[in-house]
Amino acid sequence: MSLLEQEIRSQPEVIARLLERETDHITRIVAQLPAFDYVIIAARGSSDHAATYAQYAWATFGGYPVALATPSLHTMYHKAPRMNNALVVGISQSGQSPDIIAVLEEGKRQGRPTLAITNDGSSPLAAMADHVIELHAGPERSVAATKTYLAQLVVMMLFAAAWNGDRQRLTEVQQLPDIIAAALQGNDEIAQRAERYRYMEECVVIGRGYNYSTSYELALKLKELTYVMATSYSSADFRHGPIATIDSGTPTLLIMPTGATFQDMLELTSELQQRGAELLVISDSAKALAAAKTSLPIKDGVPEWLSPAPAIIPGQLLAMHLTISKGYNPDVPRGLNKITRTL
Repeated sequence: MSLLEQEIRSQPEVIARLLERETDHITRIVAQLPAFDYVIIAARGSSDHAATYAQYAWATFGGYPVALATPSLHTMYHKAPRMNNALVVGISQSGQSPDIIAVLEEGKRQGRPTLAITNDGSSPLAAMADHVIELHAGPERSVAATKTYLAQLVVMMLFAAAWNGDRQRLTEVQQLPDIIAAALQGNDEIAQRAERYRYMEECVVIGRGYNYSTSYELALKLKELTYVMATSYSSADFRHGPIATIDSGTPTLLIMPTGATFQDMLELTSELQQRGAELLVISDSAKALAAAKTSLPIKDGVPEWLSPAPAIIPGQLLAMHLTISKGYNPDVPRGLNKITRTL
């Protein structure tokens, strides 16, 4: 079994441990933070996709607008923006990237509260922050991030629930280990279906709302593991031009659990069928799955705001099995290292 598969399979345990160790801690941090009006998040790669999720969840449940930082302003142009009334957050699996650290350093210089979310509590990023949330994911030996991404996502969910103040939200989050375990049960079926796409060279990945982040993360996993040129879009942006690229047989992955964005995604599904696209659908809806050439079901009854956690699991499994089908080593993506330090 590859390191990647071991880490994908470990995710229910990882999330259970994270919830046990950090739920109360996050609640205390929320109570201690000074007043702020909005959030600036610095992140790269998969961490940036967790930040994209926070743009939806933290605004919905906490009322806080979330801006994604532009680290090159700090490290390349040396023109840091004003951070008046902001909470400054850095997300990094390793906590090593200088550009993420630079954003938090500037936040502290401007007197703003800072928060680090990392898998390494002894990292430079953690040392820079006022508050540190550890992912407790254990060493991630596979180059492609899976368990650390999911852990970051769950940290975003915990903060959203804590800011919301409704205990029901925290209760819902505590169900995630079982929800993720259920999603992993599709492994064998996904392994069989991945072979169909062995010669796929490009595809489109579409989500919206909470799962806009999932579309980016799934596209990244396909690119870094299978070398497929996967391009992610929201369903709204996709209609503003990129839909013209769809031709008969174009592989199109749709992330569409039931919720506020479902009807919009269902309408797009119909448009794509008319254009002859080959649809791969991640959903809990029988109607949506019936429209797919390749259906990737997830557990029904999961609140939409939590759906990015189970929805990424079929994507991880698809990317892993497609990598193997193409004859590549899932643990050694070409040209990549586990820790990437960007300026």
